[in-house]
Amino acid sequence: MIASDFLVAARDGLVNLLSDGLTGASWWQIVLVTLVMTHITIASVTIFLHRNQAHRSLDLHPIASHFFRFWLWMTTGMVTKQWTAIHRKHHAKCEQAEDPHSPQIYGIKKVFWEGAELYRAESKNEETMARYGHGTPDDWIERNLYSRYSALGVSLMVIIDVLLFGAAGLAVWAVQMAWIPLWAAGVVNGIGHYWGYRNFEATDASTNLVPWGIIIGGEELHNNHHTYPTSAKFSVKPYEFDIGWVYISAMKAVGLASVKKTPPQLMLGEVKPVADEKTLEAIIANRYEVMARYAREMRAAAATELQTLKAKHSDAKVLETARRWLHRDDDKVPAEARAQVEQVRAASPVLTKMHAMREELRALWSSTTSSREQLAADLQAWCRKAEDSGIEALRQFSFKLRAAHV
Repeated sequence: MIASDFLVAARDGLVNLLSDGLTGASWWQIVLVTLVMTHITIASVTIFLHRNQAHRSLDLHPIASHFFRFWLWMTTGMVTKQWTAIHRKHHAKCEQAEDPHSPQIYGIKKVFWEGAELYRAESKNEETMARYGHGTPDDWIERNLYSRYSALGVSLMVIIDVLLFGAAGLAVWAVQMAWIPLWAAGVVNGIGHYWGYRNFEATDASTNLVPWGIIIGGEELHNNHHTYPTSAKFSVKPYEFDIGWVYISAMKAVGLASVKKTPPQLMLGEVKPVADEKTLEAIIANRYEVMARYAREMRAAAATELQTLKAKHSDAKVLETARRWLHRDDDKVPAEARAQVEQVRAASPVLTKMHAMREELRALWSSTTSSREQLAADLQAWCRKAEDSGIEALRQFSFKLRAAHV
């Protein structure tokens, strides 16, 4: 009788456990906890794996570093050395055949849906691990637990989730396991190199997905990151928000983080009579911002010129295509749009001149043979040419360049 009562009690206890878990949480409480846990995972990836390990843009206190390592072991099973090496290779070989997960190479469909599989395949490349995985944790716990038994953490996680939330814990665990493959491997690595807006003409196809980087911890600001990969802060415009940077700032305030680098800022002061070597130094150091400002001037000039051409009954479709691409680097203009862009430039001496001056300005930091003195002389010549061009936008832009300082 006692044994029978024990079995009944055990059965009822098991049923109650699977039904409500130890917490007895309601459905909305389970959803809230799931979102909090997945957000901590995103924060761990962006702060620890990405900004700390891959790019060394900040240092972390050992307590913070180990918390992130432990949490990622429990919720993703990712090995620090593997993630770091693959990401560093992505930057070194971006949009090339060796890029582990470029949608420009593999196609957006494959990277979005199979990004995690591409990651796992590259993690088995010993050459990648040896060349790009240096400087990652190699202590006793990493060798004997985190790397050696990478699947153990996520196995423990499913048990914890079921204990806490009952059968619903399986759904919680499934969301946790899918979170990084979806948002990081699929959205950031895929869409973040395929669609979105660009603040800067980085050499790759990186884009910013949205200006409010919350869901992926700031990783949505991917074009900013590829432009300044060693910066601990991803937002650069007033309307952009990098929640990962908010967490880093809070950690810095309590001594858990030390920031090494943030995006450079173009400083403007008095307009110098002549651009000198210090002006050149400031322009080269902030070349992406300089070209972003020039692009804005080109867009404004293009808007005026296109209205003039439209009044002359030019092809509206051609004008719309040109409007989208006139301010971009030539190698970023799609092949199918180049003819329309050239057609509009040929019809507008102003746009032709601004495009030519843009390429001459970019040559200042593209040259590998000119001396510092020669480059300063070239900058002075560029400014004179811009101010004598008869184009007000170029004249004002030259004044801004002569006001730049370090």
